[in-house]
Amino acid sequence: MLSLNLHLLSAFIPTFFVVSITPGMCMTLALSLGITIGVRRAMWMMAGELVGVALVATSAAVGVAAFMLKYPTAFILFKYAGGLYLAWLGIQLWRSRGKLAMPETDAPAPTSSRVQLAIQGFVTAIANPKGWAFFVALLPPFIDSDLPMAPQLTVLILIILCLEFICLQLYAHGGKKLSQALRRGAGVRVMNRIAGTLMIMVGGWLALA
Repeated sequence: MLSLNLHLLSAFIPTFFVVSITPGMCMTLALSLGITIGVRRAMWMMAGELVGVALVATSAAVGVAAFMLKYPTAFILFKYAGGLYLAWLGIQLWRSRGKLAMPETDAPAPTSSRVQLAIQGFVTAIANPKGWAFFVALLPPFIDSDLPMAPQLTVLILIILCLEFICLQLYAHGGKKLSQALRRGAGVRVMNRIAGTLMIMVGGWLALA
């Protein structure tokens, strides 16, 4: 049986859920993709994002994040490149072009590959310095130093991934509902512009964070 502090665990779950459900880069990206490509295809972005979150949380737990925060130069080029890429996707969406945009006619739209969607999620998760800082600050208070470290970290990271997935789903489904409300006439263009604006915001947020 795993050695866990149930009191700390019961406090960790609502704490992380509140933090995760708060609008951020990944949630905004899920909302944007829910609008344009639907929940099912957005799952590939979610898969990449969850891998990134797991990597960040694990790295934070073993102290890598402290080094990265002390020497943030390692982040700069990567986060700028990721931010510019997402902003470019947003501009394409705003113009109703590109692989993520909903077509304004009956012609089938080009689609991003599963790998491209997963990379979007992964980059967004790991290129955010605030995400690293958050895990450095969040994890230690919920770890009982009198109990084995590995089982506690494993459970906490699994809980983080489950809650993150639930929140991503909520945002993506919200985007899907919005797209259904606007999927008529000029509504398609409005939908693309809403999604494009959100994507540009994520890109700018990522680059300037």
